[in-house]
Amino acid sequence: MSDCVEVFDSLWPPALAESWDSVGLAVGDPDAEVRSILLALDPMDAVIAEAVVLGADLVFNHHPLMLKPVKSVNAATLKGGAVHTLISNDIALFNAHTNADSARGGVSDVLISLMGIEGAQPLSPHDEADDSGRGSLPTGIGRVGDLDRPTPVRDLARRLAAQLPGTTTGVRIAGDPAASATRVAVCGGAGDSLFDEVRASGADVYVTADLRHHPATEALDAANRRESGLSLIDVSHWASETVWLSAAAEALETEFARRGFTVSLQHSAVNTDPWVERY
Repeated sequence: MSDCVEVFDSLWPPALAESWDSVGLAVGDPDAEVRSILLALDPMDAVIAEAVVLGADLVFNHHPLMLKPVKSVNAATLKGGAVHTLISNDIALFNAHTNADSARGGVSDVLISLMGIEGAQPLSPHDEADDSGRGSLPTGIGRVGDLDRPTPVRDLARRLAAQLPGTTTGVRIAGDPAASATRVAVCGGAGDSLFDEVRASGADVYVTADLRHHPATEALDAANRRESGLSLIDVSHWASETVWLSAAAEALETEFARRGFTVSLQHSAVNTDPWVERY
């Protein structure tokens, strides 16, 4: 287990996590043996049950099980029940959250690469140096970069809809769908706290998830007053982040092989997007 944790921390350094976050080994014995890892976005009961059926030794999640402190791990409670199931089946639980958002090759790097942008820069640069061994590229939350050619916002939304997993909520545009965009900002997951950074970046369009009414309308008004013409593309939180799991698995396979470790990696088949129908 400790060797796996060392690999995780080398790829997604915990120092890159936001101060409010909870990352790392949440459940498990550091001395236990790990032969099989299940990768998933959310530590939901269905994912944990899947890990039991598959005989996984560790569940690697993006979202933390216990982001907020709990006062009890009573098996009758939601969090406590998950912890009891994991421990009783000798399954560990590890998560890389905002450290995986901030690190190079992380969630937002994968999201912006779907639009053909490589080498994007952090939208909100991290204060800490990147000690992941991947060079001196800056780290931080979100990404911003330039397209090869001006592209209508509508076409960018369609490109995302074609490449992201399909969801009930789909891909939505706020602003002018016909507007031409060259500079793109993204933030995987909920990103409406970064509108100041988006405006400062000079982005023509901002791609993120969980956009709320008031922050979105205020961002559009602010852009109109500055005549900057910002458009918004809102996607599913789950879809914007689950695409990272394949990149995470590839990075893990490479690093495990480099260190001579034999560990089986499996992708969860559970869709943890909470929205199932719309009318």
